[in-house]
Amino acid sequence: MFFVLSKTITFLLLPSNLLIVCGLAGVVLLMTRWRRLGVWLAGASLVVMALVAFLPVGALLLSTLESRFPRWDVSQGAPDGIIVLGGAINPRASAAYDMPMVNGDAGRLVAMAKLARAFPNARIVYTAGDASLFADGVAEATFVHPLLDSLGVSRDRVMLETRSRNTVENALFTKEMVQPKPGERWLLVTSAFHMPRAIGVFRHVGFAVDAYPSNWRTLPGGKFEMTQQLSAGLGAFDLAVHEWLGLIVYRITGKTDALLPAP
Repeated sequence: MFFVLSKTITFLLLPSNLLIVCGLAGVVLLMTRWRRLGVWLAGASLVVMALVAFLPVGALLLSTLESRFPRWDVSQGAPDGIIVLGGAINPRASAAYDMPMVNGDAGRLVAMAKLARAFPNARIVYTAGDASLFADGVAEATFVHPLLDSLGVSRDRVMLETRSRNTVENALFTKEMVQPKPGERWLLVTSAFHMPRAIGVFRHVGFAVDAYPSNWRTLPGGKFEMTQQLSAGLGAFDLAVHEWLGLIVYRITGKTDALLPAP
């Protein structure tokens, strides 16, 4: 039930979806006796959408998440294991074209290849099942091995966890698979904006991990990069709101022990 609600409610609460729905509702009301309300709804949705697109609101919210955990310091010592959270491969497109198709979170895969070469004795797990609402696709992790050939990493190096559908299940099923021993050092690789929630979940299930953030969407030091695409601002705001909602929901439902986990 939690998985289904997380997929449906998140879709309904995304800012771009809400703004479009409000704008369309306003247009419909223009043709009724509630014309004044329609003008207000349509106008307000357009103004808010423009402000979010022009101003770095999404970047600011993402930057707060991405700066929460610093880059991993190699001087801490070689890890015993490396966990890479899925989300970097599009399973449907990969199945359709019969080859791995990566997306904007491909930095997780680059980090995996880099770590595999740097620490040849470390165990590596890529955890990602079928995250679609109706489980009508294939597990994302099944497309990792063909991609490893291109990255120059032996398939034998990477174990695949194919059951998980969200971050909670990533932690639970990976812990069950690798059975971490006391004193072992495990790295957790995921996009920087997702790291606070991921760390919180792994801590909650009793799996101690060190953060290895990757794939930053914002510049360090609170600097913001201007873009010529207004849709990029709205996309960043959607991504940030999705992640902040995830943090709130995971905390309320007891999936994490802190609203915004810290190092």
